Amino acid sequence: MKEDSKATAAAKKETKLGVAASKDADLSAWYQQVLLKAEMIEYYDVSGCYILRPWSFKIWDTLKRFLTAEFEALGVQEAYFPLFIPQSALNKEKDHIEGFAPEVAWVTKSGSSDLPEPIAVRPTSETIMYPSYAKWIQSHRDMPLKLNQWCNVVRWEFKHPQPFLRSREFLWQEGHTAFATKQEADTEVRQILELYRRAYEEYLAVPVVPGIKTEKEKFAGGLYTTTVEAFIPAAGRGIQGATSHCLGQNFSKMFDIKVESASGEAGQHEFVWQNSWGFTTRSIGVMTLVHADDTGLVLPPRVAGYQVVIVPVGVTARTSEEEKARIMAAVDRIAADLRAAGVRVHCDCRDNYTPGWKFNDWEMKGVPVRVEVGPRDLAEQQVRVALRWNGSKMQLPIDGLSTRMPLLLNEIHDGMFAKAKAQRDAQLRTVQTFDEFCQALDAKCIVLAPWCKHSECEDQIKERSKGTADADAKAPSMGAKSLCMPFEQPTLAPGTVCVQCGKPAQTYCLFGRSY
Repeated sequence: MKEDSKATAAAKKETKLGVAASKDADLSAWYQQVLLKAEMIEYYDVSGCYILRPWSFKIWDTLKRFLTAEFEALGVQEAYFPLFIPQSALNKEKDHIEGFAPEVAWVTKSGSSDLPEPIAVRPTSETIMYPSYAKWIQSHRDMPLKLNQWCNVVRWEFKHPQPFLRSREFLWQEGHTAFATKQEADTEVRQILELYRRAYEEYLAVPVVPGIKTEKEKFAGGLYTTTVEAFIPAAGRGIQGATSHCLGQNFSKMFDIKVESASGEAGQHEFVWQNSWGFTTRSIGVMTLVHADDTGLVLPPRVAGYQVVIVPVGVTARTSEEEKARIMAAVDRIAADLRAAGVRVHCDCRDNYTPGWKFNDWEMKGVPVRVEVGPRDLAEQQVRVALRWNGSKMQLPIDGLSTRMPLLLNEIHDGMFAKAKAQRDAQLRTVQTFDEFCQALDAKCIVLAPWCKHSECEDQIKERSKGTADADAKAPSMGAKSLCMPFEQPTLAPGTVCVQCGKPAQTYCLFGRSY
């Protein structure tokens, strides 16, 4: 064990592959170094835009495959709508565009000529899609209409871009559906939110809190917004994971999406009920911030491009060609058996790098399991297995490895999730007074507090909490904002009052400093 640690440290010193910044001491610098050195991103000439390298895009593709299959099981079909929005169309829904106005990027020229009308690059697609919905939905037989698209969007206005977390261009899916009744819409809102919870918890091993946004924080122009909220322990900040909105009839009235009344009365129409919902590449940044460490990335097995890397060891200048061939044949055989069991495997047989260098490289990239195969291992018909997430090592027999490995990968996922949940729970406090509220914030916690549900009080909580210890000048919000009203609520005892104003509390709300 000590020799392995010394070898890894020496490899880091020699190759400079390791992360120089500390997660605890300088989270921002650490985060950028992890993403760059793990080959997740490359910076681009346009600030706030990033190149997603294969190592991160594979994660996105895995999440995309999972969600698409689940959407299709709910009757959602895939489509694609244009990138550009005429200014006149965007301005149709004033409440909606008001929420996005500072972030909209505009195209005003074609070559050297001014366009007759400015064209917006989509920040979201309601105003692109709904004119078509008005054409396609003419009767109750045309519903439900359920479409989803995977695309990019552009939101331009912010001062401190961060890869995945706050970027000017990002990838997402956006679903847009239409129903005859509110009950159908309500049901789908929760079905989609449950899929987002599963994406975070069952694939990224990140615990989330499902809940409903306050009126102040809901989607602009919508009826209500549900959300899954994640938490970054190192920052003591909440972060919105994904949202599922019930738009009500607001957009259908604006875009005249209606059908003849179900009563059959001539000339009577009903406006449809609509939802929209989205999941973005922000999820990759959340995963990184929750799991990665000072060595580098730590990938949950279900989204890792390579779940297992096999490294030949013990090959020296004195090793005979026959022995080398025997080791390489064993590596190939083990890899084939694991692939047949559904495990994503990579064999690192590069002969221009030492095993120590390779160990450090794959640890930096967060591969969940490393399997070492050498002469001694073959003599004993076993391999040495190292787990990235907790650093543990074990000897496993080659016979039965292909059966054991999928189970081990599930154990790693469960261990990573349990660790992240324990960290989150240790920094989630339930309070009753505003003094307790501020003390919890200063201790890098998110706070569950009784609240009166008044927006004015919500503003006061944010303003009053600015005076506490957080001094990160790059923080999007210095004060605590409402994250959500969790669906799972503590019992609201009779006489419980709002944490800020002292009026009767209506609910417990999750507050915190936020990305």
